Amino acid sequence: MLGFIFTDAAVAPEFLQRALSAANGRSFSCITVDGDTSTSDTVLAFATGKAGNAPLVDDGSDGADAFRAALADLCHQLALLVVRDGEGATKLIEIRVEGAESDRSAHRIAMSIANSPLVKTAIAGEDANWGRVVMAVGKAGEPAERDRLSIRFGETLVAKDGLAVEGYDEAPVAAHLKGQEIAVGVDLGLGEGVATVWTCDLTHGYISINADYRS
Repeated sequence: MLGFIFTDAAVAPEFLQRALSAANGRSFSCITVDGDTSTSDTVLAFATGKAGNAPLVDDGSDGADAFRAALADLCHQLALLVVRDGEGATKLIEIRVEGAESDRSAHRIAMSIANSPLVKTAIAGEDANWGRVVMAVGKAGEPAERDRLSIRFGETLVAKDGLAVEGYDEAPVAAHLKGQEIAVGVDLGLGEGVATVWTCDLTHGYISINADYRS
């Protein structure tokens, strides 16, 4: 992954670095296609200063908030394009973890779910197999208690306090999984930690593309 961002705004290097690091932490660092990375994975930002504005030097500068927001939005859009373009991908999957002991813990759990081949293939097959989500939570190595765990697909709660929601309507879940944008929600019930990450499904197309690939 190579990302190059250019702005004609005048921005001090230190402030630009802080703004990019913050934006990256909520975008490129929150996506995964297959869990693998590259030695060339890079995101760079350049400010030419051609706009002639008063330089943005810190958060107190006029326009600093707007610049940070615009940069964060751009990084978010670009990061989702990477996931949408994953090899063989047919679905964009958003995974939101709440109720973790910390944001860091929530992020690790969310990435464990996002990188699980079993979760990704279940969604490719449009199967709301929430047991696979539980498995991915457990293998993350972060604090979690089965009896406090809740899971949803789309807006439908399918598991609460570690057990299937009795009598939940499967129809909206099935309809949601047939779409191209899938939402999976996990509530650990332990604390205030939250994180959102994005991934794609794992299909036969991934195998075909990577089995035939040769550099």
